[in-house]
Amino acid sequence: MSKPMTKSKIVATIAEKCGTSKKGAAQFFDELFKLAVKECKGGAGKFVIPNLGRAVKAHRKARMGRNPQTGEAIKIKAKTVVRLRASKAFKDAVLK
Repeated sequence: MSKPMTKSKIVATIAEKCGTSKKGAAQFFDELFKLAVKECKGGAGKFVIPNLGRAVKAHRKARMGRNPQTGEAIKIKAKTVVRLRASKAFKDAVLK
């Protein structure tokens, strides 16, 4: 199985395909990250990248769990998590 692309390889590929500099492509990814964080922290709690998916801030309730080593029941605290959901178009393209 091959290794996933590194950030520098992704930046180089995007820069080549779009006809921009590597620095410009890297800046695009940095700004996209900042915008996604800002939107997820905001009131909507979600950020959508068209044809790729969405990042959603979700709340997990407190629940009972089990320590796998001892089998003892433990209480897991409630917390807020980020879920990344793939879009239908992305799933269809990957799974064909």
